[in-house]
Amino acid sequence: MKLKTALLATALTSAAFAVSAQEVTVMSWGGAYTKSQVEAYHKPFTAATGIKVNSVDADNPATPIKAQVEAGNVSVDVADVEFSDAVRLCDEGLLEEIDPSILSAAPDGTAATDDFIDGALQDCAVANIVWSTSVAYNTANVSMAPSSIADFFNTDKIPGKRGLRKSAKATLEMALMGDGVPAGEVYEMLETDEGVDRAFAVLDRIKDDIVWWEAGAQPPQLLADGEVVMSTAYNGRIFNAAVAEGQPFEIMWDGQILDFDLFVVPKGAPNKDAAMQFIAFSTSTQALADQAKWISYGPARKSSGALVGLYQDGKTEMAPHMPTSEAALKNALVNNFEFWVDKDAELNERFNAWLAN
Repeated sequence: MKLKTALLATALTSAAFAVSAQEVTVMSWGGAYTKSQVEAYHKPFTAATGIKVNSVDADNPATPIKAQVEAGNVSVDVADVEFSDAVRLCDEGLLEEIDPSILSAAPDGTAATDDFIDGALQDCAVANIVWSTSVAYNTANVSMAPSSIADFFNTDKIPGKRGLRKSAKATLEMALMGDGVPAGEVYEMLETDEGVDRAFAVLDRIKDDIVWWEAGAQPPQLLADGEVVMSTAYNGRIFNAAVAEGQPFEIMWDGQILDFDLFVVPKGAPNKDAAMQFIAFSTSTQALADQAKWISYGPARKSSGALVGLYQDGKTEMAPHMPTSEAALKNALVNNFEFWVDKDAELNERFNAWLAN
């Protein structure tokens, strides 16, 4: 009996060591966004579980994880990706399915499946934030402050260079809204050749004044350096530059495009169990609310909203800086994920051909 007890104790100690010695590699987008995840998710997760989190970044995590899975050489356990990429990669069989039963209930007992906002839970993905692509400007460099998305595409009214993400997604939608198309009609119009032609015609107007960006860190730098007078940008990056770094930046919310970012687990992840633990922990009500202390992205759970308070400086109220605030939503477009899953290749081919001319 004593021998059995000793063997059991040894086994339990070994199991505990295996868990504490385990690690998980999480890929995100860098900058203020990764920092918010490190503070709200990574550090508390390690403290709670003993599992080390290795943080790595990419300009778009969907690209390297697709390459890793297809090459059969996966080093990433969890990746933060955009919605259309999550759906596409799942459809291609490149992601592990995520059982929603691993997700914690809300503090009042509401099941996770009812607590996450609509669309936030997918077969292979769990959303953590709602963010937006919006127009930002440097108050020191514009002749007048833009008041509508139309102003972005009007260099006669407000002269100067414009920063745009080098991608069809968001760029085409904003072009149509800038040409007077109501948000509710944008995707219906982009389904037609005429609508696509109209979007590119709008871009033609400012083509010579566009400075293209690809990484989220670039728009704040372009604005700070005076290379552009306004730029599309991820709202959290602009918030960080303005509030944390004191840059004279403002966001013009009109015509913003709302989107999710979601956690996924690449097929063949070396630490799949730890990855699922990480996702369950990081998408709990409190963890999602805690991230909002570090960056102005809205939590993907309803129960997190009431817990969002002050920024890490202890004085800035975060609610007005959220893309989901009442003022910000007045003329907002929610990204049509299904549209981009179907049209991404086709429209980016057209976009790249337009760039080359």
